[in-house]
Amino acid sequence: MILRARIVLPITAPPVEDGAVLVSGDRILAVGSWTDLRADHTGPVHDLGDVVLLPGLVDAHCHLDYTHLAGQLAPPRSFPDWIKAILAAKNGWGFSEFAASWLDGARQLLKSGTTTVADIASVPELLDVCRGATPLRVWSFIEMTGVRSQRPPAEILAAADELIRGLPTGRGGFGLSPHAPYSTTPGLLRLCGEAMRRDGRRVSSHVAESQAEFEMFMFRRGPMFEWLEPQRPMDDCGHGSPVRHLDRCGLLGARHLLAHVNYLWDGDARLLAERGASVVHCPQSHAYFRHHRFPRTDLAEAGVNLCLGTDSLASTRFAKGRPQELSLFDEMRVLAATDSQVSPDEILAMATVNGARALGLLGEVGAIAPGHKADLVAVPFSGDRSRATDAVVHHDGDVAAAWIDGIREGCGERSGPAIPCPAA
Repeated sequence: MILRARIVLPITAPPVEDGAVLVSGDRILAVGSWTDLRADHTGPVHDLGDVVLLPGLVDAHCHLDYTHLAGQLAPPRSFPDWIKAILAAKNGWGFSEFAASWLDGARQLLKSGTTTVADIASVPELLDVCRGATPLRVWSFIEMTGVRSQRPPAEILAAADELIRGLPTGRGGFGLSPHAPYSTTPGLLRLCGEAMRRDGRRVSSHVAESQAEFEMFMFRRGPMFEWLEPQRPMDDCGHGSPVRHLDRCGLLGARHLLAHVNYLWDGDARLLAERGASVVHCPQSHAYFRHHRFPRTDLAEAGVNLCLGTDSLASTRFAKGRPQELSLFDEMRVLAATDSQVSPDEILAMATVNGARALGLLGEVGAIAPGHKADLVAVPFSGDRSRATDAVVHHDGDVAAAWIDGIREGCGERSGPAIPCPAA
């Protein structure tokens, strides 16, 4: 079929006014002007009207199972206080509460334009049920800690590997999530680094998220150091930044997604670039904790691949009269409002092709180009082509339509001449 739109925004190529995308099955065959594609190809035509058609968004860091904690945790005085609060809140939930929260989060992402999500699976028992209940491409990163449980690192990693082997891949994939430097042991970090290099595993970690974590590793002081000192050995502290700690453990690499990275020491940005690691910024979570200014410029100038994530609704400020929902458009608007140096093109790349690169999905998702998966979203727009990218970055609300693998979600029909999908 051919999808026609006011503007087609390929991301990796210039916008196309009165553009069109040719889709067959689950793949994009061609993208260009409506006149050219209509002249060269046959098949059902769906004129979407005044919309921008862009690739489905890639949420590079999310916690779907925390969705229903929205508004329940007030911004804390210190980051350790928030950790204690969310642990207490989770202790009151069972399987059904976590499952309902996960599924609702997936629904929120889909209707707001996300088609691929990197989710931290803190309750992996959900995955067998929940992953098959959403059309999203879900990359589930199995969360591992080990400080509280005192389990041997090899045992923790073996359990995660066994879980992954027993689950169907579906549209997405699986990875490992050694939670954070402060909540794991150097032994577990080293084993995850070995699995990343030996088995090609993707790894996602929370790194340098708070000033308390930074002070713990840099200077052996602060509220996190004082809280954790009775609970874990602290001989891995006092030797440099959290980023340097991960590098000493052999974990930094091209398959590593580092969430947050709000606090850097001299040379950290250059080291991340040299190792090929990706950094995921979560603007609303950043604002919730009142962190220092995100070092986007330092990271970008060093050449680090920068992505966007929603994090969880457990760390999002409540806006009066507005429901709290997971949306990468909300994250893009917040980033644009808080960083005057970043362009709309850069922001949209962070929410699409950069996330695809971080997940090893370049050439599959994150752009509209021949051979890519037909993951597309349509955003209402009737203005001039020169304003299309800015309008998308500032879009507020749900998308007009979404396709994953050429299937229009909401109508449930696969694209192609044999099974046409109703026009928008």
